[in-house]
Amino acid sequence: MYFKVKVSTVYECSLERAFKTPMLCDVSKVHTGFGLMPAVTHCTDDADWGKPGSTKKVYAAKSLTQKGGFASVDKVIERIENKYWKIEVSDFQAWMLGFYKFTGEWETSETEPGRVLIQYTYALHYRKVLLYPFCFAFAQLFWKTYMKRVLENVRKLAYNNEPYLYQ
Repeated sequence: MYFKVKVSTVYECSLERAFKTPMLCDVSKVHTGFGLMPAVTHCTDDADWGKPGSTKKVYAAKSLTQKGGFASVDKVIERIENKYWKIEVSDFQAWMLGFYKFTGEWETSETEPGRVLIQYTYALHYRKVLLYPFCFAFAQLFWKTYMKRVLENVRKLAYNNEPYLYQ
């Protein structure tokens, strides 16, 4: 079972910047924390990050829900250049309301030169039916708000031509 959450926006930058920035820039500048969600501090085991099948270990700051340190594993499922990313976040090291993985999608389409539509979607997968009300509330209230913050963080990085850390 899963909940799907989708947000969208328009970036005023090149298609390449809109496509590459969220996945290939410093993730600690994208996932800066919010409420219960701790800030990402760094990643390891990420030498091939950005290629389909590649993974990286994600580390987070200490928070109410995290002891700090290793937090999860990210995996690139699919990459279609300048169009689409699909990633999976799993192996959560802290209890996540019964969620066992998230699958994220980042779609870019140039509507005109220098103007890119971003469609950002997450499926939050859970197993415990009894937690349905909490999972639903988390997905629709908290996670959707968090995704909007991520969109704005990525926008800043794209507009400032933040260097890519990965290929």
